[in-house]
Amino acid sequence: MTILPQIRDIPETPDMSDCEGCIQCQMGSKLVLFITGHCHWRCDYCPLSETRREIDFMYANERPCESFDDVIEEARDMRATGAGITGGDPLMAKERSIEGIKRLKEEFGADFHIHLYTSIPFKKQWAKEFADAGLDEIRFHFLDLKSEDYREIIQACSDAGILTGVELPCEPDKEEELFRIIEELRDFEVSFMNLNELEITVGNHDNMELRGFNLSTEITAGAKGSSELAQSLRDRVLAASIGAPDPLDGEIREHYGFHLKYCTSVYKDAGQMRRRFLRRGEATISPHETLSDDATLIFGALYTDDDLQESWISEISEFTGLPSRFMLYDRKKGRIEIPVAVAEQIADEVSEPVAIVEVTPTFERTEVMLVWLNDKRP
Repeated sequence: MTILPQIRDIPETPDMSDCEGCIQCQMGSKLVLFITGHCHWRCDYCPLSETRREIDFMYANERPCESFDDVIEEARDMRATGAGITGGDPLMAKERSIEGIKRLKEEFGADFHIHLYTSIPFKKQWAKEFADAGLDEIRFHFLDLKSEDYREIIQACSDAGILTGVELPCEPDKEEELFRIIEELRDFEVSFMNLNELEITVGNHDNMELRGFNLSTEITAGAKGSSELAQSLRDRVLAASIGAPDPLDGEIREHYGFHLKYCTSVYKDAGQMRRRFLRRGEATISPHETLSDDATLIFGALYTDDDLQESWISEISEFTGLPSRFMLYDRKKGRIEIPVAVAEQIADEVSEPVAIVEVTPTFERTEVMLVWLNDKRP
């Protein structure tokens, strides 16, 4: 299999100062719980696709969920150590979010780490409700970059025992505002600030084009200038934490009192997601499948009708010596799944189409490659 060099070795390993939510995301062990697509604000940089935007439905990772039983099953399938609750905005489905926190904690225990994103400066008394449910960490997104609107709720969440921080996309044309925010946060009860490289996606491409943003390279979804600005902000906070001169203006500043982390778009897609896929693949792999370095599952397949599948399994077993437990009939796809080596062995000996198939290790097992091994293809 071809390995793309930009995802072979991801340099951004967890830092000692990273919050637990970030550490588990980087390990690929966090379930992504999309609680609702509803949001009270339509940010022009929102990356959500039209299939999720303003749709009041739950997803656990890539799996659509009718109930929290489905969510828990997906968490087991990837051996999750925690969950990140997102949307839309989870506060648009507050009671559902609280129920989800409680169910996950009841199922997996107190050490199952849960963080939540929101852009709503909600009622202060709700902070205790979330804390009592078991929420470990909360990340506030400042609408219009107005930090003062969130001061009271940040204090309330911190007082309730929830690790509290700020998470923002790094918009290249908001340099002045972002430098202002890190100064304003000095007297906020925040433990961390996360900056994400602004991504240009199918969901926000037109809006980003209107603002004049271009991709930084051909292999990343990051907006040009976002990474450089995020690194400048990170370097300022880091320099202050060790009493060093600021890299931009040489001034020595007081410690900010919080950790600033920068996450690139490549790392989110090719690092965190790849590790999550690998983790789920390792947990759900079948005996006839191979887990690739690209975090996909690869197997051979013989395509046949339902009424013939038993005789074909018997014949393949007799011809190759492969036990039937190493073969699986997929009724929906109309194929017998077998190891790749067996598919290559029988391809020229059978009267049915034989192929090598590559799928993602997700709930829906999206097919990403199919190579026919004989000329019997349908």
